[in-house]
Amino acid sequence: FQEDFSMKKIAFLMLTLSFFLVFTLPVQAKTSIHVSANNAVLMEAKTGRVIYEKNPHEKRPIASITKVMTAILAIEYGDLDDEVTVSKEATMTIGSSIYLQEGEKMSLEDLLYGLMLRSGNDAAIAIAEHIAGSVEGFVFLMNQKASYLGMTNTSFANPHGLDEDNHYSTAYDIAILMRHAMENETFQKISEAKSYQ
Repeated sequence: FQEDFSMKKIAFLMLTLSFFLVFTLPVQAKTSIHVSANNAVLMEAKTGRVIYEKNPHEKRPIASITKVMTAILAIEYGDLDDEVTVSKEATMTIGSSIYLQEGEKMSLEDLLYGLMLRSGNDAAIAIAEHIAGSVEGFVFLMNQKASYLGMTNTSFANPHGLDEDNHYSTAYDIAILMRHAMENETFQKISEAKSYQ
């Protein structure tokens, strides 16, 4: 009986130890992430910790991702109820459009939805001119904001993202920008919208 009891006791201790090891030691699972893009960063929103990266600091054209910076500056510097008068320059902008007409008046909020939902290049110019008085002045604000956020490998040359010299960023810098933008409730609301009239 004594020998049997000791064996049971040892078996119980071993079982307990196994349970302890399984449920208390950190699990190190190999995670394979496949991203077809040449450049990518997965960043934790709360801490800024990089979870995954692929060529994170390579400078690349960023196209309409530019509009994230345009939107956040419009929200931070403007009032959504502001009335914006559309210039001839805005209506002549090439590429995707919300078909603004010269002299048309529209709220900044409406333009922001046109910017983000339809990727309106004309909306981007109208917003830039309204916020800073000129496209050049707005681009200055864009680069100032990028520097403030720590986007060290970014240069903006326009508010819409059409290809231009000195208009580029990196996956890492865009992750920084998106992390900042998503802290803004107005930006969240606009970027999450599926439709807007």
